[in-house]
Amino acid sequence: MAFRTLDDAELQGRRALVRVDFNVPMADGRVTDDTRLRAALPTIEKLRKGGARVVLLAHFDRPKGKRVPEMSLRPVVEPLSKLLGAPVAFADDCSGEGAKAAVEALPPGGVLLLENVRYEAGEEKNDPAFAQALAANGDLYVNDAFSAAHRAHASTEGLARLLPAYAGEQMRRELDALDMALGKPERPVMGIVGGAKVSTKLDLLNNLVGRLQYLAIGGGMANTFQYAQGFDVGGSLCEKDMADTAREILEKAQAAGCRIILPVDVVVAEDLKPGVASEVVKLSKDAPLGEARKIFDAGPETVTEILAAMRQSKTLIWNGPLGVFEVQPFDKATVQAAQEAARLAGSGKLVAVAGGGDTVAALNAAGVVDDFTFVSTAGGAFLEWMEGKELPGVAALSR
Repeated sequence: MAFRTLDDAELQGRRALVRVDFNVPMADGRVTDDTRLRAALPTIEKLRKGGARVVLLAHFDRPKGKRVPEMSLRPVVEPLSKLLGAPVAFADDCSGEGAKAAVEALPPGGVLLLENVRYEAGEEKNDPAFAQALAANGDLYVNDAFSAAHRAHASTEGLARLLPAYAGEQMRRELDALDMALGKPERPVMGIVGGAKVSTKLDLLNNLVGRLQYLAIGGGMANTFQYAQGFDVGGSLCEKDMADTAREILEKAQAAGCRIILPVDVVVAEDLKPGVASEVVKLSKDAPLGEARKIFDAGPETVTEILAAMRQSKTLIWNGPLGVFEVQPFDKATVQAAQEAARLAGSGKLVAVAGGGDTVAALNAAGVVDDFTFVSTAGGAFLEWMEGKELPGVAALSR
């Protein structure tokens, strides 16, 4: 998709309304992880150097149209100022006279953070009047919050219809990476999809099997596919009522020429806790697992098969771990696959793109986040993009 970037914009002296994602982890009124603040720095710096007045719009948590003191964005000001090495002003409102006065007081290159846009009921309703109130304080609009782009809210979609709209630097990186992974990928393309339930990723699976050459399915959802094929999965998490759907997806994949990779061996235990006794079991229709044993990870033969497909691929897109990576020893399959993807990406043999909260945590646990071609911190937006859905906040930036 063609979209406008800040390279296309006249910035000097103009008021830039910038939608950022500052929905950051906090504890006791302090930011505990500044990853999302850092992600916004390239856009803020580009605007400042261009002589724009930078007005930041963001949400925090779900105040549902009410002023909830614990959900104020004020605690973001100090850490953001430190990262920028420049003062950041704060306005107690995101629209109205208070916001207007704070914007007017900004010098060229100045930065202002407005209060939580979700304090206003019109934000999540994408109310035209609220969007107009926000637009009154800007000359141009910049969306740098891909993670909120799947929501048609006033600050993510409505504003883009009222002002000249541009993708910020982080948004541009995200969209370029996603286009490289599924839009115009170098083939063969492989997907790794994990997670607990097939029912939560039906749209994703149905979209991917028509677009990939290889698809490895892991996590609890793999159990449902194995059950659908007649394997006993013991006491493992399994959506038995989704068996027909799983079989339909397998048939669709076969017709489309997509090779589905499911576990041929698994790591089982009677309980999910660190250091629990576990064993590797070859899946067999003739050897039931028994209700006492549960599947918590893919086994070494499965990992070997996944890595072989990965080495045959030119592009990898990853959403969801292969096992319960948070608990050792059930992290091995995810870590080994992640490390190989990172190695291949580092040697230029693979474009590796990953996203989703659990996926990022898993890659962090494997120590390879920085070695992937791109890792998206977006959750719902990344998933909806993988499902082939149009994201309102992105569509509004199209030329």
